[in-house]
Amino acid sequence: MANEEKKDFNAMLHDRKDMPKIQTITDQRSIQKYGGSRMYFAPPSDYDDIMKKIPYGKLTIVGRIREYFARQSGADFTEPITAGIFVSIAAWASEQRSENITPYWRTLKANGELNPKYPKGILAQKEKLEAEGHTVVQRGKTNIRYYVKDYQNALFDF
Repeated sequence: MANEEKKDFNAMLHDRKDMPKIQTITDQRSIQKYGGSRMYFAPPSDYDDIMKKIPYGKLTIVGRIREYFARQSGADFTEPITAGIFVSIAAWASEQRSENITPYWRTLKANGELNPKYPKGILAQKEKLEAEGHTVVQRGKTNIRYYVKDYQNALFDF
């Protein structure tokens, strides 16, 4: 995203468009990759709601949120691209509020990776996670990325 300081993320968060919905896909590669043809689209506010449930010291990854939504909706999977976008919208919307904060820093990317698209970047997320007792490690020499060490041990069950 660009020009975050000029956007109203709380308005985006509450714009449901035509979601939730289930769409049937026919692309065989996608059906094979995701394990079925029934693709669920959750509205942005649903991501915010589920992210608020992650308690202090616990974590989740976007993939687990997607699995939860698919189970709850009876779909085979939740659409991955909008999931990533909506998690970021929830984070930025929280940053723009003075109350009812969403602990977005507890929602990680795949494999426990920190999300550079969150407000104030990876270092701010790293600081918040370490304040909750997590250890953040750096990997890579040129393409540096940050991960929560042993994140699996802190995953929250929905």
